[in-house]
Formats: sequence, structure tokens, C-alpha cells
Amino acid sequence: MKLLRLLFLYSAWALGPWSFGAEGTPTPPAKESFHIYLLMGQSNMAGRDTRTLASQTTNPRVLALTADGQWVIAKDPIHQKDGRTEPGVGPGISFALAMLKSDPNVTIGLVPCAVGGTPLKRWVKGGDLYAHALERAKLASPSGVISGMLWLQGETDSDKQPWADTYEPRLATMIQDFRKDLGRPNLPIVVGQIGEFLPVGKHPYVDTVRAAIRSVATKVPNVGYADSAGLGDKGDQLHFNAAGAEQMGARFAAAMQKLPVQ
Repeated sequence: MKLLRLLFLYSAWALGPWSFGAEGTPTPPAKESFHIYLLMGQSNMAGRDTRTLASQTTNPRVLALTADGQWVIAKDPIHQKDGRTEPGVGPGISFALAMLKSDPNVTIGLVPCAVGGTPLKRWVKGGDLYAHALERAKLASPSGVISGMLWLQGETDSDKQPWADTYEPRLATMIQDFRKDLGRPNLPIVVGQIGEFLPVGKHPYVDTVRAAIRSVATKVPNVGYADSAGLGDKGDQLHFNAAGAEQMGARFAAAMQKLPVQ
């Protein structure tokens, strides 16, 4: 069974984005015109508001890599279901659509890697999610060009002082390690700010984590910053509502477009 699965994943990798898709077969992009972005972080990157899923439309120039290594036309939720929690509208697709506006001749590929409720310690080198994201990036790279990474995480680390106090150096090191292991020392990366709506009572060190995220964007080369100011939550004081997630995606794109193309 393991051998059959490996053969299946290899065939999905080799045939590329134009061979699959429940929503229709995408137009085959040339490799240099297929810009791939990694989506990393926790639940707000995956998305949690499901109320507008039925009304969404798709764009054949925005693709997503499935858990089985297939490229399909992107449609939320692009992240897998995490336990009993249903994923919803995240910032990935709105980011891709905004990137297309600046260059309509490319196709955008999204590689969803986010997992809800996860601390940064699982994303640093040696952690399981770091290894998984790196594996996903290497699986996607033969089809196109790894053009950047989006990071949206920090709610979990705002609950414990030791995690919050060391968030900045750990995130900076993770970025440097990931770039090195991917063979892209200047990979454009945008870090997103966690929501303003998180209550200090439940997340006592949220201001420390917010400051760390802003600081990393000023200290680590070729890292942009996407603010979350003014964006609303879905009523739980934890997750962006669909409109907020989509606006966050647009802000990710605006920050990414300011970084030098590598």
C-alpha cells in the first residue's frame, strides 16, 4: 500500500496542475508563469467562517495543491478539515486574486499548510509542521516557481509568557532556516498580524506577540508586514470573519508586491 501511495503522489507531481481538478481542468501554465505561494500558520490562515462558502466563485488561474498532491482550481476551504472543526474562508484566494490584478499573465498556485491551534514550536526547524511545509513546497516546486510564503500565526503563543517572550527570535530563525532548506535564501515572505479583537483576558501576552510580528518584518531582510487593523471577527473574538479574511488576503498581496522579486 505504501508503494502504491508513493507511485500515486509521484504521478500527481509529474503531471502537474493541468491534469487534475474536480472543478475543471486548469489551463497548463508555463513553469515560469506559475507562481506558487505557501500558506503557513494556524486557524486564521486556514479560515474559520463558513457562512459565505456557497456563494463563492472560482478563477481558473488560481490553483491549490490538495493533500494528495493534485493541483485543482482553488475553492474555499482549501485547507483540510482539522478534527471536528470545519475550515472556511481564509486569506489565500483573495491574496491570489489580488496578485493576478498586478500580473494577469500568470497563474497563482496556493500550497495550504496551516493547522489550527498550533504553536510556533511546531513550525520551527525540528517541528513536525516545519517538515510538512518543506515537503509540500518541494512537492509543488517542479510545477512552477516558489515565489513567496505567507505567515499568519501567534494566537496560541499569546497564551503563555515563555512562548510570547521568545516569539520574535524563534520566528526569525524559522524564516532563515526555511529559506536555507528550500534553497531560496531571499524568498519573499509576508508575516500577518493577529486580530485586534483577541481579548487580553484570554490571551494575556497578545501585545508581546503582536510587537514581535511587527519587529520581525523590520529586522529580517525581504520580509513584509500585513496589518489586521480594523478587521472583524466571526463573533468568537478569535477568528476573522469571511470579509476580514478576504481583506487580510488583499493586504498580504499589497505587502508581497512591495518586496523585491527573487
